[in-house]
Amino acid sequence: MDATAIVEGLALTARSAARTLVASSGDTRRQALRAIAAALENRSDEILTANNLDMQRAKDESMHPQMQDRLLLTRERITGMANGARQVADLEDPLGRILKKSTLPNGLELEQISVPFGVIGMVYEARPNVTVDAAVILLMSGNAALLRGSSTADASNKILIEVMRSALATTTISPDVLQLVPSDERATVKALLTARGKVDLVIPRGSASLIRMVVDEATVPTIETGAGVCHVYIDAAADLAKALPIVLNSKTHRPSVCNAAETVLVHRSVAEKFLPTLLASLHSAGVVLHVDPAVEAVAKTLDIDVTQATTENWGTEYGVLEMNVGIVDSLESAIDHIATFGTQHTEAIVTEDKESARKFVAMSDCAAVMVNASTRFTDGEQMGFGAEIGISNQKLHARGPMGLEAMTTTTWVVTGTGQIRS
Repeated sequence: MDATAIVEGLALTARSAARTLVASSGDTRRQALRAIAAALENRSDEILTANNLDMQRAKDESMHPQMQDRLLLTRERITGMANGARQVADLEDPLGRILKKSTLPNGLELEQISVPFGVIGMVYEARPNVTVDAAVILLMSGNAALLRGSSTADASNKILIEVMRSALATTTISPDVLQLVPSDERATVKALLTARGKVDLVIPRGSASLIRMVVDEATVPTIETGAGVCHVYIDAAADLAKALPIVLNSKTHRPSVCNAAETVLVHRSVAEKFLPTLLASLHSAGVVLHVDPAVEAVAKTLDIDVTQATTENWGTEYGVLEMNVGIVDSLESAIDHIATFGTQHTEAIVTEDKESARKFVAMSDCAAVMVNASTRFTDGEQMGFGAEIGISNQKLHARGPMGLEAMTTTTWVVTGTGQIRS
């Protein structure tokens, strides 16, 4: 069977099964998520055994250590996924909410209510936690899921889907609402992206190249998620005692994720005081530094190896322990730099000047702005949404971390007493 037939078959099965979701109550869906959470914890040994197979293959193929970190599951991470499912279960039901209500002069009553999209496809790379995060968000929002992970996480994704489907089998929701699209050939990605009429929406989650490929090739509607070239700007009025841990956390806490910072910009008036400490701290943390000529001069006095940043460096999402460092003459110069090289994901300012903060927020055209806080807080769980389906950089429908509400659309319900149009 070719890839198109496989994907279309999975989509049709998922759409039929989705009727059990649409007909379910919020409490029933909450019960399903809690069953999934318990199953993940109870079967963690099986999950870790499967993940070990993927990890061994990744090591044999010399996958970059930071990418291996994305692939790795631990008992703590499995517990985190289970707790994420429970957090989503505790949220308000996103379905059936009345968003608008009015009565027309002719007596017709109008209600705009929230409803599921239907069948949503996910295309993502070597992050098996996305398999669970996506599944629980889509289930709670009433959507069936077609999940297409990467072949590098094949064993992990298969056991996670099997565990979740087994948990659903104990509820009134059909396990067929969760479908794993085979990852052994690239053709299944193309088939998913072009299954218009069978799949209602596709969301990519991963590298900039993956996201661009999905957006360019899809005929199914897409939500473009977050390649993250994120910046931290150290303002003239920054509290430098706050600035250093914010930069270090933004870069080194988990460098492989999209909300890790890739560039720090330092106002010239505080550069002489701040740069030596900043460069030494980043260097000690193992961060490879790409810098402008002025920063390079400071680095030489500290005997820290750096390379001059190229145009390509300034626009790169590293995903590893690499970072750009530059000096700017003003807040406006920082904004200009960010507008040129950023990806409209997350930008941060460190400042004690409320007017500078206000201008930075107003002028930063991005999904999230941090004021005196790490870029790592652009995250669904951290923001109280439970798990997230991804972080949207686009401006239509959903922007920023996408939780339950972002996975719904609307229906207009018009109720009459026999009115006809003249």
